[in-house]
This record gives sequence, structure tokens and C-alpha cells, in this order.
Amino acid sequence: MTSLAEIERDPRWLPHALDMAGGRMQFVKVERAVLAQPAFLADFQPPSAAQEAWVSFDDVKAMRPETGPLHFIFHTAFCRSTLLVRALEIPGVSAGLAEPGILAALAGAGQAGQSLVKPVCDLLSRPWAAGEAVFVKPTNHANMLIPALLAARPDARAVLMTNPLQSFLKAVDKRALIGRRWGRQLYLEMMGYAGMDLGMNGREQFSMTDLQAAGLAWFLSQRMFAALQAGAEGNRLRVLDGDRFDESRAETLEAVLTLADVPFEPEAVKAVVDGPLFRSHAKLGGEFAGDAQAAKPSAAFTQEVEQVGQWLGMIAQQAGVTIPARHTLF
Repeated sequence: MTSLAEIERDPRWLPHALDMAGGRMQFVKVERAVLAQPAFLADFQPPSAAQEAWVSFDDVKAMRPETGPLHFIFHTAFCRSTLLVRALEIPGVSAGLAEPGILAALAGAGQAGQSLVKPVCDLLSRPWAAGEAVFVKPTNHANMLIPALLAARPDARAVLMTNPLQSFLKAVDKRALIGRRWGRQLYLEMMGYAGMDLGMNGREQFSMTDLQAAGLAWFLSQRMFAALQAGAEGNRLRVLDGDRFDESRAETLEAVLTLADVPFEPEAVKAVVDGPLFRSHAKLGGEFAGDAQAAKPSAAFTQEVEQVGQWLGMIAQQAGVTIPARHTLF
């Protein structure tokens, strides 16, 4: 049986899930090699019972792990954030954690999980090797936790990652029914914690097209990012355009590491950029064909995106929000 001391000490023991009724947290033992694999950490299944353990909330709160530098990649979805955190998995420099399940669990727990945010952040920050920083990319469905995460770790820096509306809606549309349903669900979710009065009654909201709803979710994320930047001190938050990242890969990685005050050698970044990562699918693995082979959008889709963009532009103007959020990382 794994001891509490070992779980506290070893960064491979990641907090993973919550049992709110039982007042306990699940930990799973994840080997370093898993961090570079396509699957999200939230989907990790321990291969044996020896690689999972349940710890009471009281024992979690009592842990005093050896913490290290912790930084975040927050995002609006479909903007290459997964690729970025994979690229920040650079042994000797930093570890990249793609969507640990515990953060989605904390978001789902609401106020009842607030007292666990700081202990979880400290556990996630444990260095995987001497001198390394940790970059965590939560799911965008945990964005409601951003203020709490930043408050829990005042030393953390964060990248707010997004992309233009057209790029976002193209990704939604590419996923057909699942993507369009996801866009509507995201709209409902965003209205729950970052909403605004749009001057529409329930009937009018129901009558929106799928891309209108998804576009509004995107807009509310831009508005939230703007508010976060306005309230941040100093050089703590920077916006990254995901399309710009694709065009300037090395410059982006160097800028993120510099923002976080993480020492690195340019050769280490070059090895990542020139390596296999950017030739494979960040989420699914296998060879990535790239946008060049993507199907050309239909005329109807292009027209609707243009109309949604004009509509959101009017809303943004009235709300005093610049969309998309201006790239400021470099």
C-alpha cells in the first residue's frame, strides 16, 4: 500500500478525481512518458490497482509537498493549446500537463471544492526533475476556476490562448453534430458564470443557430479574458493567438518560457520545433495532415460565419470589448 508520504513527495502521483460524498480525492501514478502521449490526463486509466489511491480531503489539505514553479495555459478551445502544452514537455526545462482531470472535477464541485484548489495547485507544481517548472493546461470547461487558481499561486504566470472567430467556428463545424451540440452547451456554461444581458428572451436564445450560440460562447470567453487582463498585476497574463503560434513556433515557446522566467537553451526549443511533435496530431496521435488538406468550407458556412462575426462585432462594440483578444505574448 502506498504511503501518504510517498504520494505527497512523488510528482508522478497526480490528483485525479473527487468523491465529494465520501470526502476523498483519487490519485493516480503517471509515468513521465505519459505526459508526451496524445491522450488527456483526465482520460488516464491506471493499469493496475497499485497505481491508484484514495486520500481523504483532510489528509490532502495537511500535505506539505516540495513545490516548484507552476504556470497555466488557459484557452477558449480549438486554438492549439494542446499542442502548446505538449511542446512545453521539455525534460530538463519544464513538464507539460494536458488537462489533469482534477481541475475539471474542482470546477464541477463548485463552492464545495474551493478549499482544495490551493492544495491541488501545490501538488501539481511538484517538479518532475530538478530545476523544472510545470505548465498546466486545464480544460476550457474549468475556466471558471481561473481566478481561484491565480489566487492560489500568486507566483504563477498564465497564457490566455485564443484564436479568431472564423478559426473557432471552423473547428466547431468540422465536428458536425457533436461540435454544434458542444457549442450550444458551452454557451449555456459560459452564461452561467461569465454571462451578460444580451437583450434576448428565452425564445430568442433558443432560436439562435448553432454557430450563433457557439460564437457567443467564444465572445464571452474573450470578454472574460479582457476582464482578467484588466485586473492582473504587472507581467502576469499574456494573450496568445493560436494561429500566430502555428506561424511562429520557436518564438512562441521562447516567449512563454521567458514570461514564466524559466531558464532554457535555444537548442532545446529548436529540438522540439524540429522534432516529431509538430508533425503529429496533438490530441489523437498519428500523422497530422494539416489545414492544407482540410475540406473547403461551403459558401453557406462562410456566409453564416461572416454574419455571426458582424453580429458579435456590434455586441462587442456595445460592451466595450475588443475581439478577438489582442495578441500580447510577443
